Amino acid sequence: MADRVGMWKSLGMDVKAHDALCSMLPTAFGDVFLSQRNRPESMAFWDMVAADIHGMRPAELIEAQANGQKVFGAFCVYVPDEVILACDGIVTGLCGGSQFWVPAGEQMLPADVCPLIKASVGARISRTCPFFRIADLFVGETTCDGKKKAYEILAKDAPLYVMDTPQMKRQKDIDKWADEIRDFADEVQRVTGNQLTSENLAKAIKVTNDRRRALARVFEARKSRVAPISGADALLMMQISFFDDPVRCAEMCNRLADELERRIEQGVSAVPAGSKRILITGTPMAIPNWKLHHIVETCGAVVACEEMCTGTRSFENLVDETQTTLEGQFQALSQRYMKNNCACFTPNGGRIDDVIRLARTYQVDGVINANLTFCTTYKLEAPALERAVEEAGFPVLSIETGYSDGDSEQLRTRIGAFVEMLG
Repeated sequence: MADRVGMWKSLGMDVKAHDALCSMLPTAFGDVFLSQRNRPESMAFWDMVAADIHGMRPAELIEAQANGQKVFGAFCVYVPDEVILACDGIVTGLCGGSQFWVPAGEQMLPADVCPLIKASVGARISRTCPFFRIADLFVGETTCDGKKKAYEILAKDAPLYVMDTPQMKRQKDIDKWADEIRDFADEVQRVTGNQLTSENLAKAIKVTNDRRRALARVFEARKSRVAPISGADALLMMQISFFDDPVRCAEMCNRLADELERRIEQGVSAVPAGSKRILITGTPMAIPNWKLHHIVETCGAVVACEEMCTGTRSFENLVDETQTTLEGQFQALSQRYMKNNCACFTPNGGRIDDVIRLARTYQVDGVINANLTFCTTYKLEAPALERAVEEAGFPVLSIETGYSDGDSEQLRTRIGAFVEMLG
């Protein structure tokens, strides 16, 4: 791994504190990923990226900035990457997934705010994450009251633009989101200095759809009872997809899918025969939040699918590629993004339908509804979702957890009992 200290110092990072963060990652990564047996060979790419997570991609972004490109940091799957790519911008994810950043976040936020929000704020103010130092513009959205207030805090420390996400899915709400995308396009043009045209937006839509198609191929392979890849490895792929170049992401995911399809033909599984298949639904799992997958997959089960933003919501539903005018493309983008069933929407029966549909198509034995501590919207949805999923014939385990490992043994006991019950 290249020496990145000079780069980190140039970004104004607290290198000593950053060293403390990085010292924990190799052990955690080894315990979760390198301890697995019979992994797909193609996972070597994601292992390499994870090993240099704060070096390789940040170095690419800094080089791109030196060549005149702008970097946009996004907190949510509702931010339309296509508009940014069309103006020769670059998108990177910004959500924090480590307990390391939570104490810094709690200096600015109440303790009873979800760890993802606290970690995201903490990653910026502690100056220990290069992505939070590199981005020319942070892009937020109004999918959560906690995030809305956190954006006000971040806006005092970094350039930030907030998109107003509708809370319902009527036609007028879809039209409103198209207007928000149009306004966002004006801001992207201002920041990049590049004009948005229907031609370059069409190319960006195709690139982003290709990434979605590649991710979908990997998930298609996960439907097989052969289980050619573990849930932990699939989660790592998804997490890194939010940071990676979209063309490279599609190439590497397609390469992985090719291998998984061969493994299915040959009957090569990444998990022991008879492992119970689990679908996890709930709040997103930002890197390096691997706790739940690791516990599930060391309790005799395999995570077959994730109905969450770091799962199927990221790639299901393509943008219509036939539109030839900006107005038509804005409407097509709105229609696609508004199909995401975030808990911010009311009513949100589409998420219940998705969980049941995915539970059937991925042939799962049980469902874990996993919500981050203090995530009110998902917690309030839990009873209705769990009742409907159980009525559809799938046992459900409800879990509320944070980033700390303090509850790991308790979770292991509960999950182990759930998996045993499935047998």
